[in-house]
Amino acid sequence: MAFNDLERKWIERAMEGFLKRRRPPPSIRPQLDIGYRIKGQSVELFSVRPRFRRPPERAEMPVAKATFVRTREVWKIFWMRADLKWHGYEPASAVGTIDKFLEVVERDQYGCFWG
Repeated sequence: MAFNDLERKWIERAMEGFLKRRRPPPSIRPQLDIGYRIKGQSVELFSVRPRFRRPPERAEMPVAKATFVRTREVWKIFWMRADLKWHGYEPASAVGTIDKFLEVVERDQYGCFWG
């Protein structure tokens, strides 16, 4: 089940605050930027860069994902490994709020999200 309007607004507000803190300066954004999308019960963070062999085209590279498990009222945290599959983030596999998820991503204790 997708998020209701109130939940979606709450998530968007948290994500916009995160982007405001983490986005690179406007002069760099054509070469490197970050964004997010809400899909179903998940929120996905990604970086945006020009494609290697086709610079006019943009490529999105997944950074982190949080999936809300409504039955347990937790956000499960995932990161994308080199095999291009989502894997649970072991230091903090689940948190209680989207804000806590963003704190984990910002801290990036093991360099899994931002490298």
